[in-house]
Amino acid sequence: MTDAVGSIDMPDAQDEAPESKKKARKGGKRGKKGPFGRLALFYRQIVAELRKVVWPTRSQLTTYTSVVIVFVVIMIGLVTVIDYGFNQAVKYVFG
Repeated sequence: MTDAVGSIDMPDAQDEAPESKKKARKGGKRGKKGPFGRLALFYRQIVAELRKVVWPTRSQLTTYTSVVIVFVVIMIGLVTVIDYGFNQAVKYVFG
């Protein structure tokens, strides 16, 4: 049974093209440039990506920094309390 595109038994003409006729690309665009050209391309891409970044305002940055510092202080306190508890437990069991 055939449709407008073709059938499983009879592939389309474009599918029949042998792979040997296609020109193999060696390295693509990167293969044509030397190491300095590739390095320059890399840095241009970095700058292009950094331009896409939405940078926080000063007030947002202050808020984010404050939240991080408060979180770190809380975690330090939590780890200190747990460490002190384990220390006392070890002294009680082995001391």
